[in-house]
Amino acid sequence: MPRASIIRLDHGITAIDAEYARPLADASHLIVENGRAAFVDTGANNAVPLLLDALAQHDLEPDAVDFVFLTHVHLDHAGGAGQLMQKLPAARCVVHPRGAVHMIDPTKLIAGTEAVYGKEQAREMYGTIEAIAEERVVAADDEQWFELAGRRLQTLYTEGHARHHYVLNDPASRGVFTGDSFGLSYRDFDTEKGPFVFPTTTPIDFDPEAAHVSVDRIMGLEPERVYLTHYSEVTDLDRLARDLHADIDAFSDIALAAEHADQRQEAIRDGLYEHLNRRLDAHGFSADAELRWSLLEMDVILNAQGLDVWLKRRQKAAQQR
Repeated sequence: MPRASIIRLDHGITAIDAEYARPLADASHLIVENGRAAFVDTGANNAVPLLLDALAQHDLEPDAVDFVFLTHVHLDHAGGAGQLMQKLPAARCVVHPRGAVHMIDPTKLIAGTEAVYGKEQAREMYGTIEAIAEERVVAADDEQWFELAGRRLQTLYTEGHARHHYVLNDPASRGVFTGDSFGLSYRDFDTEKGPFVFPTTTPIDFDPEAAHVSVDRIMGLEPERVYLTHYSEVTDLDRLARDLHADIDAFSDIALAAEHADQRQEAIRDGLYEHLNRRLDAHGFSADAELRWSLLEMDVILNAQGLDVWLKRRQKAAQQR
């Protein structure tokens, strides 16, 4: 079994590197309370042995896991859930109602991923997506509470990045597991000014108004920290929330400015990259252009695709009025 790279945080929480794309890009979080456990997001199939090893590093058996919480069903967050659930005999998979159907029958989820990445690359990145038995899937309500060995955890719907997204409120840690609803904050970009955050506007559901509401809903819980899937614990949340709000507007403006460009996705991509570079300069990040692009490339390309889909929806809605 491969050895998982883990970071033990406070409050019984551990970040596990899901080894997606590059180190410290994609995290699953393990919550341990009184000998019982829950995972929050799973990474892709390649992460399943790592998650099981993380359990072993905590001297826990697979039957100690009560829940697999999926903030949403994009495959970098949930691609390994089917295979993982096969290894966890006591666990229930908790997912937004709009995502539950795709965990039970992943046919459309696979097709959508192949539409974004192409069939060959999708298979290379994610492998075979396994279904989860319907009786083991819990469609979570908004503001529903779950109990992990006496520790209360609450699902709250947060659209904007995806319509099937929730965050997991954890009062015991004064933290929130935010999936992609509080953006991305790679540790590579940390400077003496602290963490750097930016939104994720990947296909197909980006909605700037809903994204603003979701950031505010998370902050309304008055957390001291949030746990991002990309990547793990950050604090200084008032500043980060302001940066996210500003960037949601900036990303939308970049897309609107390119609305009538001949090569629209490319124009959006270039605008996003220039904007993020300016922000990184102001943040005191001094790496050269080659390293910056290597760290930003995947997100800039996917964010441009998502913004392009948003523009198409706007155009279609305007035509129907």
